[in-house]
Amino acid sequence: MDCRILNGSSGLSFGGMMKISIVTIAFNAEATIAEAARSVTEQERDGFELEYIVVDGASTDGTLAALAPYREGIDTVISEPDRGLYDAMNKGVAAATGDFVGILNADDAYAHSRVLAAVVAKLIETGRDALYGDLNYVAADGSNKIVRKWRSGNYQRRAFLNGWMPPHPAFFLRRSVYNQHGLFSLELKSAADYELMLRMLFKHETSTVYLPEVLVHMRTGGVSNASWKNRWRANREDLMAWRMNDLRPRPWTMLMKPLRKVVQWLR
Repeated sequence: MDCRILNGSSGLSFGGMMKISIVTIAFNAEATIAEAARSVTEQERDGFELEYIVVDGASTDGTLAALAPYREGIDTVISEPDRGLYDAMNKGVAAATGDFVGILNADDAYAHSRVLAAVVAKLIETGRDALYGDLNYVAADGSNKIVRKWRSGNYQRRAFLNGWMPPHPAFFLRRSVYNQHGLFSLELKSAADYELMLRMLFKHETSTVYLPEVLVHMRTGGVSNASWKNRWRANREDLMAWRMNDLRPRPWTMLMKPLRKVVQWLR
């Protein structure tokens, strides 16, 4: 049965206060979604409004039940079949009413309770249209043991040519930029987040700022890294992302992108 629940936020930012929308994507995520929801609903809200949206792909396990303890802090729940991860993300962005949108998947969690306060403060200070930070990969068993460290570094547009990208769960984009330049491509199965950030930052040169803090803990075991076959497919999709935008990477760009992961393991 399709289930779609919409309630809560009116979309107004009273008194000129910045509003940030966080979207959590889930499908059969009973084991992890409570931690993601807790990390969002327990954010300290200093000087900003928070809208929280959960998009569930009609899970058949206890995903929605696991959200019950945090339901008062969730403004919108959409639960219905979708066409995959990026279709769900597009639904979340379309439902958002905040000035900025961040996407936190069901197996991710914010690193501490002042992540969004730090993000909003930096966005207000700089007036930029996008922000990204750092990310730690943690063990899939829920122990929060750090296994990889993704340190993004200050933004340089040409870094994309050397295989660089920011971590998508630690990326925040002004909603009007989505409206101007589009949502996630459904042509890609595992690299639409890369394509979107390439399009926004490299192609359209959206103004961005780096916040040098760990913003997200991400559990290991993502789809694109689950096997060498998946990694090869993701690499082909990375190249497709450039071609879709009429961009030309360097001969070494697609090689450097996975090699950057080796550095993360060695940190």
